[in-house]
Amino acid sequence: MELGLHIPNFTYPGGPATLADDLTRVAVTAEEVGFARVSVMDHLFQIGNVGPVELDMLEAYTTLGFLAARTEKVQLLAWVTAVTYREPGLLAKAVSTLDVLSKGRAWLGIGAAWNGEEAAGLGLLFPSTAERFERLEEALQICQQMWSDSDAPYEGKHYHLARTLNSPQPLRTPPILIGGGGEKKTLRLVAKYAQACNLFASPELEHKLEVLRGHCETEGRDYDSIEKTVMMPFNIGEKGENIPAVLEQLRGFAALGVSEVHGSLQDVWQTERLELIGRELIPAVAEL
Repeated sequence: MELGLHIPNFTYPGGPATLADDLTRVAVTAEEVGFARVSVMDHLFQIGNVGPVELDMLEAYTTLGFLAARTEKVQLLAWVTAVTYREPGLLAKAVSTLDVLSKGRAWLGIGAAWNGEEAAGLGLLFPSTAERFERLEEALQICQQMWSDSDAPYEGKHYHLARTLNSPQPLRTPPILIGGGGEKKTLRLVAKYAQACNLFASPELEHKLEVLRGHCETEGRDYDSIEKTVMMPFNIGEKGENIPAVLEQLRGFAALGVSEVHGSLQDVWQTERLELIGRELIPAVAEL
């Protein structure tokens, strides 16, 4: 099992003036201690379970490009891209650019979007849930086509591309991670298009994985070819006192076939906490 670091909060003690240095220190430390992936949210206002909407929030793909220049090994992604915030052709180009400039470390994390408040606030497209899922499937098809040898037109219900030219191509085809546990739509799209799913650490996890298995059977997809990831906070405690309990939870996930757990850390700018995870958790979960 691997651990990934999610960075949802950009309100640090030094404020915006030191944010570039703080983020660099966090990402470099995460890489040095053995985190496999680093992600940021694709939000424009802060979300409620992190803090008030007025807190600092950076745009995802600009931030990932910045982190690509300051790291060498960690995989980079938005967890997860809101499909309606960017036209799919531009999104495929952005992820391709990130992959080339990071020397092959970009993923496409994507979902159907949910934050109507920020979309309305900044005048972004935010249609009905049904339409957002239609657009998500078309966006997945467009990205796959743009990362192939074809530059043919794409004609969908919502998107019309005259020529899907993408030069340069990414150094590797970016793996696709679809976030969410919706049983009828999201997990079906995982089975059809994705290399990884992302589910929350909840009592429903085992059930969600069985639903995904059923969709794989319907789609003729090898269930084991899809990486299972889980999102959770790393509540290790002030001095790491909760690490044994966190490790036990991770063992339970590993028993279900989860191979990456992706999480946030309170006060992540205190990089000693990242170093503690690197010493106490990452080597232990590598054996799971």
